[in-house]
Amino acid sequence: MKKVFLVAGARPNLMKVAPIFRASRGLDSVQCEMVYTGQHYDRQMSQVFFEDLDIAEPRFNMGKSTGTHAEQTGAIMVAFEKMCMDEKPDLVVVVGDVNSTLACSVTARKLHIPVAHVEAGLRSGDMDMPEEINRMVTDSISNLFFTTENHGRENLLREGKRADDIFHVGNVMIDNLFYNVGRLGPEVVADYECRKLKERIGRYGFMTLHRPSNVDYKDVLEGIVAALNKISEDLPLLFPIHPRTEKMMKEFGISFSENVHTFPPLSFRESLYLWKDAQVVVTDSGGLQEETTALGVPCVTVRENTERPVTIEQGTNALAGVSGDKILCEVEKALKKTGNPAPKIEGWDGHAAERIWDVLIKYLS
Repeated sequence: MKKVFLVAGARPNLMKVAPIFRASRGLDSVQCEMVYTGQHYDRQMSQVFFEDLDIAEPRFNMGKSTGTHAEQTGAIMVAFEKMCMDEKPDLVVVVGDVNSTLACSVTARKLHIPVAHVEAGLRSGDMDMPEEINRMVTDSISNLFFTTENHGRENLLREGKRADDIFHVGNVMIDNLFYNVGRLGPEVVADYECRKLKERIGRYGFMTLHRPSNVDYKDVLEGIVAALNKISEDLPLLFPIHPRTEKMMKEFGISFSENVHTFPPLSFRESLYLWKDAQVVVTDSGGLQEETTALGVPCVTVRENTERPVTIEQGTNALAGVSGDKILCEVEKALKKTGNPAPKIEGWDGHAAERIWDVLIKYLS
């Protein structure tokens, strides 16, 4: 039996590895072990997700959450090297673009262990983003590339990757999304603290904001918050506030209006319960751009670029940058699209994980 390590580092990774791990349960020829590096150490941002996503707590949990990018990456590499030498996996699967993705892919390849990258080939073109560096380095050394959209394949071919090593399997984030939409029954949402607020305000927008480039600079954050406060005058906003954003707002003395309802980070399903019925989603997340597209919820991204251009092409997502005036303008345009049907994108059908395992099993045999 072949042993596969499935690496997750941060909260978005958990949503990507969950369907891959679930799909491995019925496989006789593979032993799939999840490795959690623990980049998000807060229980609200990690442990609750194991329960919420219907996956067992990982057998391997490093807890490497602190320090600079270099300190965190180095600590993960040291721990993962020992783990690989002890356990001797036949293949390492990494997802996304966090520090764990980079650290574990480099470590595995130096130990002559093949690496498969899920969400390969995504590019923002912005080298100031740590995630862009992680994506590019990981793709430069991986053996197998699993893409979510055609742009990923085009980027990889342009960078010299072999066409036979690139597989358009679809989007595991959408696998996870569809799986959990079906689990939002009345008995589940009855216990959600946000349920009464959602029912009381009726029409609302949903937002997330966490990127250092948006929240670590006072003038940038002030402009974004001013725009959001203006939007909330006509459309209440629900905001599960990221710890980093909350910290910086307190430090800068910036506050939201009473029409922006903030609460601690939510589990994946509780967050989905809110944003799936929003009039518009305002975010600087990567994954939420894709998830809103899959459900047809208008999205405005508070960034200058995106590594997920298919969401722009489908018209469900718009780039607003960080200018308050542009954010207001794009939200106004997005609200006119509320209620439009979700677009159909190849491979975004809830079965990407199964297609990934089809390729991996052939590769391992």
